[in-house]
Amino acid sequence: QVQLVESGGGLVQAGGSLRLSCAASGRTFSTYAMGWFRQAPGKEREFVAAISWSGGSTVYAVSVKGRFTISRNNAKNTVYLQMNSLKPEDTALYYCAADRTTAQAMAVRSHEIDYWGQGTQVTVSS
Repeated sequence: QVQLVESGGGLVQAGGSLRLSCAASGRTFSTYAMGWFRQAPGKEREFVAAISWSGGSTVYAVSVKGRFTISRNNAKNTVYLQMNSLKPEDTALYYCAADRTTAQAMAVRSHEIDYWGQGTQVTVSS
């Protein structure tokens, strides 16, 4: 069992930055690929970024590539999402996810992901 707790969301102006964190419980964190997803009001949940268990492989949605960076610290059981050059369209509830799969698989098979956090709200004002 893995429990995920997100933090770091908030209100920021367009062009600003935020760093989200996701703290995971459990001793096997380093065996899980980790990902970030988001859901805006009235829209479906969408993939944002994922990272392999080792941190050696990352995948990004086209809409955030070059602006967002996913990273992890296995010693701290934490995954991060650094978000720069934020836009109003980045406004959403951001969820952390964990699964024993690949980063690439997390991007396309989110319905199979085992563990989800409760989400942290990111609001970008124009």
